[in-house]
Amino acid sequence: SSDLDMVLAVATPAAQASAQAMTDVPVLFTAVTDAVEAELVDSNEEPGGNVTGTSDAAPIGDQLDLLAEIVPDAKKIGIVYSSGEVNSEVQVKAAKEAASERGMEIVETTVTTANDIAQAAETLGDVDAIYVPTDNTVVSGIASLIQVAEAKQIPVIGAESGTVEGGAVATLGIDYTKLGIQTGEMALKILQDGGDPATTPVEFSKEFTYVVNEGAAERMGVTVPNEILEQAELV
Repeated sequence: SSDLDMVLAVATPAAQASAQAMTDVPVLFTAVTDAVEAELVDSNEEPGGNVTGTSDAAPIGDQLDLLAEIVPDAKKIGIVYSSGEVNSEVQVKAAKEAASERGMEIVETTVTTANDIAQAAETLGDVDAIYVPTDNTVVSGIASLIQVAEAKQIPVIGAESGTVEGGAVATLGIDYTKLGIQTGEMALKILQDGGDPATTPVEFSKEFTYVVNEGAAERMGVTVPNEILEQAELV
Protein backbone atom coordinates (compact mmCIF):
# COMPACT_ATOMS: atom_id res chain seq x y z
CA SER A 1 0.00 0.00 0.00
CA SER A 2 3.05 2.30 0.17
CA ASP A 3 3.97 4.63 -2.69
CA LEU A 4 7.28 3.02 -3.62
CA ASP A 5 9.57 3.52 -6.60
CA MET A 6 11.36 0.21 -6.10
CA VAL A 7 11.61 -2.74 -3.72
CA LEU A 8 14.96 -4.23 -2.76
CA ALA A 9 14.65 -7.83 -1.58
CA VAL A 10 17.55 -9.60 0.11
CA ALA A 11 17.74 -13.40 -0.33
CA THR A 12 15.32 -15.83 -1.96
CA PRO A 13 12.42 -15.91 0.55
CA ALA A 14 12.16 -12.11 0.64
CA ALA A 15 12.46 -11.89 -3.13
CA GLN A 16 9.67 -14.44 -3.67
CA ALA A 17 7.38 -12.64 -1.23
CA SER A 18 8.12 -9.24 -2.78
CA ALA A 19 7.58 -10.49 -6.31
CA GLN A 20 4.17 -11.88 -5.36
CA ALA A 21 3.10 -8.73 -3.52
CA MET A 22 4.50 -6.06 -5.87
CA THR A 23 3.62 -6.26 -9.54
CA ASP A 24 3.47 -2.60 -10.55
CA VAL A 25 6.92 -1.37 -9.42
CA PRO A 26 10.42 -2.75 -10.04
CA VAL A 27 11.57 -5.43 -7.59
CA LEU A 28 15.34 -5.73 -7.40
CA PHE A 29 16.74 -8.76 -5.59
CA THR A 30 20.19 -9.61 -4.32
CA ALA A 31 21.74 -12.72 -2.73
CA VAL A 32 19.48 -15.05 -4.70
CA THR A 33 21.32 -18.15 -5.87
CA ASP A 34 19.11 -19.20 -8.81
CA ALA A 35 16.41 -16.74 -9.82
CA VAL A 36 15.02 -19.05 -12.51
CA GLU A 37 14.62 -22.00 -10.14
CA ALA A 38 13.03 -19.66 -7.60
CA GLU A 39 10.53 -18.63 -10.32
CA LEU A 40 11.48 -14.96 -10.04
CA VAL A 41 12.46 -14.53 -13.70
CA ASP A 42 11.80 -16.27 -17.00
CA SER A 43 15.53 -16.42 -17.71
CA ASN A 44 18.67 -14.69 -16.48
CA GLU A 45 19.13 -13.03 -19.86
CA GLU A 46 15.50 -11.88 -20.29
CA PRO A 47 13.77 -11.68 -16.88
CA GLY A 48 10.46 -10.86 -18.58
CA GLY A 49 8.63 -9.05 -15.75
CA ASN A 50 9.18 -6.41 -13.10
CA VAL A 51 11.84 -8.44 -11.25
CA THR A 52 15.61 -8.63 -11.75
CA GLY A 53 18.75 -8.39 -9.62
CA THR A 54 22.03 -10.03 -8.64
CA SER A 55 22.87 -13.65 -7.87
CA ASP A 56 25.20 -14.86 -5.13
CA ALA A 57 25.81 -18.19 -6.86
CA ALA A 58 29.03 -19.58 -5.43
CA PRO A 59 31.84 -21.25 -7.43
CA ILE A 60 31.05 -24.60 -5.81
CA GLY A 61 33.54 -26.63 -7.84
CA ASP A 62 36.36 -24.24 -6.91
CA GLN A 63 35.25 -24.36 -3.28
CA LEU A 64 35.45 -28.15 -3.24
CA ASP A 65 38.93 -27.84 -4.74
CA LEU A 66 39.81 -25.52 -1.86
CA LEU A 67 38.42 -28.10 0.56
CA ALA A 68 40.63 -30.76 -1.05
CA GLU A 69 43.70 -28.56 -0.63
CA ILE A 70 43.00 -28.13 3.09
CA VAL A 71 41.76 -31.70 3.69
CA PRO A 72 43.64 -33.74 1.03
CA ASP A 73 42.11 -37.10 1.94
CA ALA A 74 38.52 -35.86 2.09
CA LYS A 75 36.07 -38.22 0.37
CA LYS A 76 32.81 -37.82 2.33
CA ILE A 77 31.56 -34.25 2.55
CA GLY A 78 28.66 -33.37 4.83
CA ILE A 79 26.09 -30.67 4.05
CA VAL A 80 23.41 -29.34 6.40
CA TYR A 81 20.76 -27.21 4.72
CA SER A 82 17.21 -25.96 5.08
CA SER A 83 14.58 -28.07 3.37
CA GLY A 84 12.49 -24.93 2.79
CA GLU A 85 15.05 -22.93 0.81
CA VAL A 86 15.07 -23.36 -2.96
CA ASN A 87 18.48 -21.72 -3.21
CA SER A 88 19.94 -24.40 -0.95
CA GLU A 89 18.43 -27.25 -2.95
CA VAL A 90 20.05 -25.79 -6.08
CA GLN A 91 23.44 -25.61 -4.34
CA VAL A 92 23.27 -29.14 -2.97
CA LYS A 93 22.45 -30.49 -6.43
CA ALA A 94 25.42 -28.59 -7.88
CA ALA A 95 27.65 -29.79 -5.04
CA LYS A 96 26.72 -33.41 -5.73
CA GLU A 97 27.65 -33.03 -9.40
CA ALA A 98 30.94 -31.27 -8.59
CA ALA A 99 31.77 -33.81 -5.88
CA SER A 100 31.13 -36.74 -8.20
CA GLU A 101 33.56 -35.27 -10.72
CA ARG A 102 36.20 -35.11 -7.96
CA GLY A 103 35.68 -38.59 -6.54
CA MET A 104 33.85 -37.25 -3.48
CA GLU A 105 30.51 -38.19 -1.93
CA ILE A 106 27.99 -35.74 -0.48
CA VAL A 107 26.24 -36.75 2.75
CA GLU A 108 23.27 -34.45 3.31
CA THR A 109 20.82 -33.73 6.09
CA THR A 110 18.12 -31.08 6.34
CA VAL A 111 16.76 -28.75 9.01
CA THR A 112 13.57 -26.72 9.30
CA THR A 113 14.79 -24.19 11.89
CA ALA A 114 18.11 -23.04 13.31
CA ASN A 115 17.34 -25.00 16.45
CA ASP A 116 17.79 -28.24 14.47
CA ILE A 117 21.33 -27.49 13.28
CA ALA A 118 23.37 -29.08 16.07
CA GLN A 119 21.43 -32.35 15.92
CA ALA A 120 21.63 -32.39 12.12
CA ALA A 121 25.40 -31.88 12.24
CA GLU A 122 25.67 -34.80 14.65
CA THR A 123 23.70 -37.06 12.30
CA LEU A 124 26.17 -36.48 9.45
CA GLY A 125 28.26 -39.15 11.10
CA ASP A 126 31.80 -39.94 9.98
CA VAL A 127 32.36 -37.27 7.32
CA ASP A 128 35.80 -35.89 6.42
CA ALA A 129 34.66 -32.27 6.10
CA ILE A 130 31.53 -30.13 6.09
CA TYR A 131 30.53 -27.69 3.35
CA VAL A 132 28.14 -24.87 4.27
CA PRO A 133 26.19 -23.40 1.33
CA THR A 134 24.67 -19.90 1.37
CA ASP A 135 21.71 -21.20 3.34
CA ASN A 136 19.98 -18.46 5.34
CA THR A 137 18.85 -20.75 8.15
CA VAL A 138 22.15 -22.56 8.64
CA VAL A 139 24.27 -19.42 8.36
CA SER A 140 22.10 -17.70 10.96
CA GLY A 141 22.81 -20.56 13.35
CA ILE A 142 26.35 -21.35 12.24
CA ALA A 143 27.68 -21.33 15.83
CA SER A 144 25.78 -24.55 16.55
CA LEU A 145 27.32 -26.34 13.57
CA ILE A 146 30.81 -25.03 14.37
CA GLN A 147 30.54 -26.28 17.94
CA VAL A 148 29.85 -29.80 16.72
CA ALA A 149 32.58 -29.62 14.06
CA GLU A 150 35.21 -28.46 16.53
CA ALA A 151 34.28 -31.18 19.02
CA LYS A 152 34.63 -33.82 16.30
CA GLN A 153 37.64 -32.20 14.57
CA ILE A 154 35.75 -31.93 11.27
CA PRO A 155 36.96 -29.01 9.09
CA VAL A 156 34.24 -26.69 7.79
CA ILE A 157 34.45 -24.86 4.44
CA GLY A 158 31.99 -22.04 3.81
CA ALA A 159 30.43 -20.66 0.65
CA GLU A 160 30.87 -17.04 1.74
CA SER A 161 32.99 -14.92 4.07
CA GLY A 162 30.39 -14.49 6.82
CA THR A 163 30.51 -18.22 7.49
CA VAL A 164 34.29 -18.05 7.87
CA GLU A 165 34.00 -15.15 10.28
CA GLY A 166 31.50 -17.33 12.15
CA GLY A 167 34.02 -20.15 12.58
CA ALA A 168 34.52 -22.01 9.29
CA VAL A 169 38.11 -22.58 8.13
CA ALA A 170 38.04 -20.85 4.75
CA THR A 171 36.15 -19.95 1.61
CA LEU A 172 36.67 -18.84 -1.93
CA GLY A 173 33.51 -16.83 -2.09
CA ILE A 174 31.75 -13.64 -2.94
CA ASP A 175 32.03 -10.32 -1.15
CA TYR A 176 28.47 -9.32 -0.21
CA THR A 177 29.44 -5.66 0.17
CA LYS A 178 30.67 -5.59 -3.43
CA LEU A 179 27.56 -7.49 -4.54
CA GLY A 180 25.46 -4.84 -2.81
CA ILE A 181 27.27 -2.09 -4.69
CA GLN A 182 26.73 -3.98 -7.94
CA THR A 183 23.00 -4.22 -7.11
CA GLY A 184 22.89 -0.52 -6.33
CA GLU A 185 24.35 0.23 -9.75
CA MET A 186 21.53 -1.83 -11.30
CA ALA A 187 19.02 0.20 -9.30
CA LEU A 188 20.44 3.42 -10.76
CA LYS A 189 20.11 2.06 -14.29
CA ILE A 190 16.42 1.39 -13.67
CA LEU A 191 15.47 4.43 -11.57
CA GLN A 192 17.64 7.11 -13.21
CA ASP A 193 18.29 5.81 -16.70
CA GLY A 194 14.86 4.33 -17.40
CA GLY A 195 15.99 0.71 -17.60
CA ASP A 196 13.27 -1.95 -17.82
CA PRO A 197 13.59 -4.88 -15.37
CA ALA A 198 12.06 -7.16 -18.00
CA THR A 199 15.09 -6.67 -20.26
CA THR A 200 17.76 -6.04 -17.60
CA PRO A 201 19.71 -9.29 -17.25
CA VAL A 202 20.35 -10.86 -13.88
CA GLU A 203 23.95 -10.15 -12.90
CA PHE A 204 26.42 -12.41 -11.13
CA SER A 205 29.25 -11.63 -8.75
CA LYS A 206 32.33 -10.48 -10.62
CA GLU A 207 34.93 -11.27 -7.96
CA PHE A 208 35.72 -14.23 -5.72
CA THR A 209 38.26 -14.02 -2.92
CA TYR A 210 39.87 -16.29 -0.33
CA VAL A 211 38.98 -15.65 3.28
CA VAL A 212 40.72 -17.72 5.97
CA ASN A 213 40.15 -18.24 9.70
CA GLU A 214 43.42 -19.64 11.06
CA GLY A 215 42.02 -19.99 14.57
CA ALA A 216 39.22 -22.19 13.25
CA ALA A 217 41.72 -24.26 11.27
CA GLU A 218 43.74 -24.90 14.43
CA ARG A 219 40.66 -25.85 16.42
CA MET A 220 39.57 -28.28 13.68
CA GLY A 221 43.00 -29.84 13.33
CA VAL A 222 43.99 -28.69 9.84
CA THR A 223 46.59 -26.37 8.31
CA VAL A 224 45.78 -23.90 5.56
CA PRO A 225 48.48 -24.04 2.83
CA ASN A 226 50.73 -20.99 2.58
CA GLU A 227 49.75 -20.53 -1.05
CA ILE A 228 46.14 -19.88 -0.01
CA LEU A 229 47.18 -17.64 2.90
CA GLU A 230 49.25 -15.53 0.54
CA GLN A 231 46.30 -15.07 -1.83
CA ALA A 232 43.69 -14.46 0.86
CA GLU A 233 42.04 -11.08 1.00
CA LEU A 234 41.34 -11.54 4.71
CA VAL A 235 43.04 -13.79 7.27
